[in-house]
Amino acid sequence: MKQFLSNLYTNRVWLIMVLPGTIWFLLLAYLPMAGNILAFKDFRYHPEGFIASVLTSDWVGLENFRFLFSTSDAWIITRNTVLYNAVFIVLGLLLAVTLAILLSQLVNRRLAKIYQTGMLFPHFLSWVVVSYFVFTFLSVDRGLMNNVLSLFGLDPISWYNEPMYWPFILTITNFWKGVGFASIVYLAAIAGINRDFYEAAMIDGANKWKQIKHVTLPALMPLIVILTILDIGKIFSADFGLFYQVPRDSGTLYSVTNVIDTYVYRGLMQMGDISMTTAAGLYQAFVGFVLVLLTNYIAKKIDPDYALF
Repeated sequence: MKQFLSNLYTNRVWLIMVLPGTIWFLLLAYLPMAGNILAFKDFRYHPEGFIASVLTSDWVGLENFRFLFSTSDAWIITRNTVLYNAVFIVLGLLLAVTLAILLSQLVNRRLAKIYQTGMLFPHFLSWVVVSYFVFTFLSVDRGLMNNVLSLFGLDPISWYNEPMYWPFILTITNFWKGVGFASIVYLAAIAGINRDFYEAAMIDGANKWKQIKHVTLPALMPLIVILTILDIGKIFSADFGLFYQVPRDSGTLYSVTNVIDTYVYRGLMQMGDISMTTAAGLYQAFVGFVLVLLTNYIAKKIDPDYALF
């Protein structure tokens, strides 16, 4: 105990520096976890406030989960969330790594900075702003896409009423907004690779492709695996702005745009069913946690250096 107190006193400056972040994390990340109790209750409002409502609501066990999985919504939101994220993880990884490698090969550093800035800019745009960008392309009467179709004598398409196009629209929009930012991490890792490796490869007669294959990609592999593990942990989480704002909450598109996050939001806003939406959120978090552990275990079996923990 004396040693512990001595260490606290010795490191008091550093502890004070991290204290605000620790408090913020406890208040916004750990304290709300207590709300998961609502997933096992039939929440009813009480005139004395929220705490009284939680305490007086009846326990229903797994009834909320049973009802959630008995509806067709459970299959639709799970399918959409998993499939979209699977595409985002695989194609996003390929695009981000490819883009980082291409940028690292640019000799003109000023031109490289211009490209980086241009690709990074969409990341800082709100999904509300992006949704209006998309609308300028897909508007029925003034949209650019329908104007192009009219030039070829084709009938305009009511894009916001045609579900078949939206898996592609959402995927393209997501990559346009996020791949530039994702590539920055890999570009920074490439910049940290010892140049002696490339010089040795060139002496051995390796061309650019072989240098990328045998030097760049192996050096990036630990980072790729760790980031992929983290992404798999979020495979049951969807970007709310992408799936709610960009399709403009069109009811005819729910079959391809409704994911767990939008389902929880609509459940709260339209039905006011707090218990059901909490059950959906807990289901989402639990599966993500299990996937992180499972993926990390597999990575650790393949190579301990690739594991996250």
